[in-house]
Amino acid sequence: MVSRRNFMYAGGLGLAGLALTENAKLRADEPDITVMASPEENADRTLWEKEGKHLRAALIGTGWYGKSDLFRLIQCGGERIEVVALCDVDAKVLEEAGKLVAERQASKKVPNLYRDYREMLANEKIDVCLIGTPDHWHALPAIAAMEAGCDVYLQKPIGVDVIECAAMWKTARRLNRVVQVGLQRRSTPILVDAKKKYIDSGEIGNIYHVNTYCMASWHAGAKHQPETPPAHLDFDMWTGPAPERPYYRSLARGWRAFMEYGNGLIGDMGVHMFDMSRWLLNVGWPRKITSNGGRFAFPESTTTIPDTQIARFDFDNLTMEWHYRAWSEVLDRRLYWGSEIYGTKGTMIANSTACDYKARGGNWKKVNAAKEFDRYPSDEHEPGLEVYVAGANRAHMWNFLARIVDRGRPVSDIEEGYISTACCILANISLKLDGVVLEWDPENICVKNNPEANQLLARPYRAPWKHPEI
Repeated sequence: MVSRRNFMYAGGLGLAGLALTENAKLRADEPDITVMASPEENADRTLWEKEGKHLRAALIGTGWYGKSDLFRLIQCGGERIEVVALCDVDAKVLEEAGKLVAERQASKKVPNLYRDYREMLANEKIDVCLIGTPDHWHALPAIAAMEAGCDVYLQKPIGVDVIECAAMWKTARRLNRVVQVGLQRRSTPILVDAKKKYIDSGEIGNIYHVNTYCMASWHAGAKHQPETPPAHLDFDMWTGPAPERPYYRSLARGWRAFMEYGNGLIGDMGVHMFDMSRWLLNVGWPRKITSNGGRFAFPESTTTIPDTQIARFDFDNLTMEWHYRAWSEVLDRRLYWGSEIYGTKGTMIANSTACDYKARGGNWKKVNAAKEFDRYPSDEHEPGLEVYVAGANRAHMWNFLARIVDRGRPVSDIEEGYISTACCILANISLKLDGVVLEWDPENICVKNNPEANQLLARPYRAPWKHPEI
């Protein structure tokens, strides 16, 4: 049930959705779009190519984005990267990944293949470990990899509960590990350029409001029939610390539609836009977080994520919001998800592939990210590759490799991933508690004066898996 307080709150936030609609109309008739490619050189790439040493690499989770990250590592690292091991609970996916890696890496060797990451970390000497598993399998492998001596490239969101995230951050600091989180908007050329040109320069003016949003269905209305897991998949190990649920064929990519394995669209897409906005505006933790929503449009779906959600993050003199509607019409395909940044002198609307800017009273300046097939021909034929994001991913990987060289903090350091991920998780906790306002205490890692919310900071783990502690 939606209380009167929550109804009024949701209605007020709906004004940002109206602004999005109007902005889409305003941009519809604007003419030219500038296409911006990644720069040929950057300082991180130069440092790596000058001082980088041979690294033994491994990947845990060889599905879609795990392979995408690994192939960018091979592209950026060149002959200095030797992929020595791969791990996945799906034998079919694992064997295919081994063949693809052998085709791409300089040695042409098939990495050693493992079904259990613990065995891989015990048997192999690994310098760099990439983690591309579903979200519920991020924390334990990441901590184990750091304890085994690895620097880590970890996909977002970094965990499924706040205590997991804090434990990874503390482990990285305790062991002095370089951990880059796959929040690559911080390395996206069109956004790096826009940050300097419009925000850091002050051209956009004072910024008091940001609206992040997504209008994608993402399996929210799907209905699934339980099946017997295929013989090549160890489904018990795939489930790991998550609650036991039926096996569905769609879980290979559709696990994001279940809260048991992730944090809904706010944890999948929202974390990108929230993190991007924090980076663009140079802000850290919000003071207060609140959220409303639910499964309104698809109540009969077998999925468990909200299909409608609004969240608000209150900073000093700044509010950020998140709007998600799985059932809504997409009015602008270039920017069906993104971040609207409102300044007193201008407005910027951006995501991973496009960035539009309009000075107050002026016309829109539109920029798209470029495909880079001329420089990286293999991109054109790589199955499932987000071709417009590949350049950002390469810049992000060079930043990671450069920090391995100089032992500095990467642009998307584990602490930044912790903040952005935990805030999205806290929004879901607020939603679960009927929109209660959460006052976050980052020093003590707790919600102020709310024992019920604090009980939700760590999810119960399925036996025999043990939840990490802080």
